Amino acid sequence: MALKTFKAMLVKDTGDNRYTRQIVDKSVEELPPGDVLVNVRYSSLNYKDALSAIGNKGVTKKYPHTPGIDAAGIVAESSVPEFSPGDEVIVTSYDLGMNTSGGFGQYIRVPAGWVVPLPGGLTLRESMIYGTAGFTAALSVFRLKESGITPDRGDVLVSGATGGVGSIAVSILSQIGYSVTAVNGISDKTAYLRKIGAKSVISIEAATDQTGRPLLKERWAGSIDAVGGDILVTTIKSTAHNGTVTCCGNIASPEMPLNVYPFILRGVRLIGIGSQNCPMPVRRKIWEKIAGEWKIVRPDPLTSEISLDELDHQIEMMLQRKRKGRTLVRMTE
Repeated sequence: MALKTFKAMLVKDTGDNRYTRQIVDKSVEELPPGDVLVNVRYSSLNYKDALSAIGNKGVTKKYPHTPGIDAAGIVAESSVPEFSPGDEVIVTSYDLGMNTSGGFGQYIRVPAGWVVPLPGGLTLRESMIYGTAGFTAALSVFRLKESGITPDRGDVLVSGATGGVGSIAVSILSQIGYSVTAVNGISDKTAYLRKIGAKSVISIEAATDQTGRPLLKERWAGSIDAVGGDILVTTIKSTAHNGTVTCCGNIASPEMPLNVYPFILRGVRLIGIGSQNCPMPVRRKIWEKIAGEWKIVRPDPLTSEISLDELDHQIEMMLQRKRKGRTLVRMTE
């Protein structure tokens, strides 16, 4: 190929548990083996990317490394018949950006089994407004609907509602007819949450029970929980008979001190959402939903767009929990 070098964020281990981040020139030859070489046009910033960028060994084991668990771009080279140069594609999850050079570089090389053809109805830019966070939110909505939680069943609670997963979940649910109650963040984002579709907004304190009772008053037909910890426990105890709670995060805590009563007395279902290794047939189905009936009509309130050069600052903002919605990373200069 004509272009031998490209721009990428590179995180280096400088010793003494210290890590640096800078934008560097990398060579295509440095990329790992794979079936498909993709010219990345857009990426997005996720919390997992921020952890990789500060040397979290639970996410990335070896450095130097280029994070970025999301990428959307154009196939530059392919060794498999499923993809051809010029195809528009999405790559999210699997090992991208964790231990495989990721979407914060202008090129990635990955196995064909990680690549999703861009569905009709989405542009490359729009696909990264969703990215892994939006895919996780849509997969959560899919599981709620699959378990029989329809809009007429009652209110659906979304925790972590100002974050990437929560914001997309609020928007999709409200757009397809659900009454959504959103849990506000550490700082007051009520106006933002109402703008993206929340019918009601409650505080973290109101979403967290301190009584220790085994069951609470039935409040929710279902819930999409993105934080874990006490809010998840309280939500499960407050879910109505035959309701469903999905769980996809642990930013509050990975612990879940809970008894069995919501499950054996109310028939509450708890469904884990693991988007990283979601089977490809389901993955394609969810992306088709995102491109079709679940496509957010007005995504602008959800999204801020930055260049690769602005990424370092936004990583710091995310680590300090000062970001809301989705941060789109424009990879072209």
